[in-house]
Amino acid sequence: MKKGIHPEYREVLFQDVSSDFEIVTRSTIATDLTATYQGKEYPLVKLDISSASHPFFTGKTKILDTEGRIDKFRKKFGTSYASLGKK
Repeated sequence: MKKGIHPEYREVLFQDVSSDFEIVTRSTIATDLTATYQGKEYPLVKLDISSASHPFFTGKTKILDTEGRIDKFRKKFGTSYASLGKK
């Protein structure tokens, strides 16, 4: 391989800021932050979401819409449009 054209492949600490989840893995990502994990210093990358905080993996769903889509449609357009597709 040619020297100087490949990014540095090293161990990096990924930290989920919305939960207390940290994982060390290898990456080429560039970062200026560092953190200590289990007595060793690693380059740090902060994540907004990971498998520890994502609703799909945790089983916790967030309800953003309290009113149902069908009820919103009926409220906006009335029941006449909703009954057109039915015979």
